[in-house]
Amino acid sequence: MNTREHMFNGASREKGNNQPLLEVKNLMKHFPQKAGFFSRRSGKVVAVDGISFTLHSGETLGLVGESGCGKSTTGRIILSLLQPSSGEVLFQGQNVHSLPKEELRRLRKEIQIIFQDPYASLNPRMNVGQILGEALRIHHNLWGHAARERMKGLLEAVGMSAEHISRYPHEFSGGQRQRIGVARALAVQPKLIICDEPVSALDVSVQAQVLNLLQDLKSEFSLTYLFIAHDLAVVRHISDRIAVMYVGKIVEMADRDSIYERPLHPYTQALLQAIPIPDPHLRREYKQLEGDLPSPLNLPSGCRFHTRCDREIEVCRKEEPPFLDMGNGHCVACHLYPQPGRVKGGAS
Repeated sequence: MNTREHMFNGASREKGNNQPLLEVKNLMKHFPQKAGFFSRRSGKVVAVDGISFTLHSGETLGLVGESGCGKSTTGRIILSLLQPSSGEVLFQGQNVHSLPKEELRRLRKEIQIIFQDPYASLNPRMNVGQILGEALRIHHNLWGHAARERMKGLLEAVGMSAEHISRYPHEFSGGQRQRIGVARALAVQPKLIICDEPVSALDVSVQAQVLNLLQDLKSEFSLTYLFIAHDLAVVRHISDRIAVMYVGKIVEMADRDSIYERPLHPYTQALLQAIPIPDPHLRREYKQLEGDLPSPLNLPSGCRFHTRCDREIEVCRKEEPPFLDMGNGHCVACHLYPQPGRVKGGAS
């Protein structure tokens, strides 16, 4: 058995289990806003406001939205880097925010993250061997020759070689640094990896390489991804399902093909229209969104998208739309679609 085959010590992944690997239930995160000489609380910043979703083993869920919509905050709450204001995050049936400190430390091996910026996420004073070895020592008590062999396998898995072990982050390109970040996430043999915009800081050609790498690693090591991004064109190639966020709420969720072929929410439609067409001879109508993202300190009443929506109706300004399944698991929160007990376009 070679180093790469031995990397996960033959650990098997359970398949066919109906229980979701991850369940997020009515998750909320509000940051207090303070002002004045005595720093009295003057309001709250609504980062995440009552979102729910599930993620099954071996699946990739793309979480998409504009900057400031709460995507990264959601990822950090799942990792327990932030505590939620309310709601639950269940990993394999356990609430990650109610675990004792020692059990939470063991959970760190199961959930890892790939950060957005490969320049800032690696310690410039540590070489690759030290970066990877730190995780191996803490979580697997691996030292010396055994640790070095595991590092070789990790680097081989992400398309790098053993000679890179003694080099420092400044000696690598952006794409290579992100590969090191991927190797670090793999080092502790996780089941779930949160990819927090892992390709947005890379050149377009390098983005494709890293996305292909993540796809290959998912198959090889039976990984599950929560893939956070602001570009719907990127998540199309890697996601099984896609959830679209707007100002702290999920406004639409469906499988990949349904989102791209039959988007229901006006916000999703606008995001898809913004994807550039590589052929200069092809033209399409593009309706640019008017206005800016609402302030999380002063959210609009009713549907949060109504301030930028050209299909707004009266009920949009008054009532928040429920999140309804329109069939085949395609869910949307929009008053434009019929709801039980409501005449389309009118108030209940």
